[in-house]
Amino acid sequence: MAISLQDQLLNAGLIKKNKANQVKKEKYKQSKQQRNSKTEQTEEAVLLAQKTLAEKQAKDRELNQQKKAQADKKAIIAQIKQLIKLNIQAKDEDGVAYNFSDNNAVKTIYVNTTTLKNISNGKLAIVKYDTNYELVPAQVAEKIKQRDASYILVLNDKTEDEVAADDPYADFQIPDDLMW
Repeated sequence: MAISLQDQLLNAGLIKKNKANQVKKEKYKQSKQQRNSKTEQTEEAVLLAQKTLAEKQAKDRELNQQKKAQADKKAIIAQIKQLIKLNIQAKDEDGVAYNFSDNNAVKTIYVNTTTLKNISNGKLAIVKYDTNYELVPAQVAEKIKQRDASYILVLNDKTEDEVAADDPYADFQIPDDLMW
């Protein structure tokens, strides 16, 4: 069996036994420090993994919130379309033209005279349904307005019976046949 270099030097008398033991202890301490530093490295790796996991969870939460917001928006649009579809009032293609604006463009819808009065008095509203314009009752229009006001094109707030107390022209009636 081969004798270690340290033993050979001791046998030759080149080093003392105390010096050999001191070197051995230092070598043991260095190996112990290396083992301890490996555990510190593994702890750093665990901390890094936990940090990465926390970042991933935060990103996932944000994505889930965005998806939920999109789903809520789709649900609101579906509710609006259902409200409009269930409460459409009849139009009269041979009736009187009622002009209104939609995105700075003048649009026309044809209605009979009673429907025209109801629109003017705020009992009916004009809403945009897909690419068409439909008439719905004012109560339904208020429900739609709570969800998304962009669907409401015309919703008059005044009523036929409502007249301001300080209106100097209250005694003068506007002719029914006056069209702009």
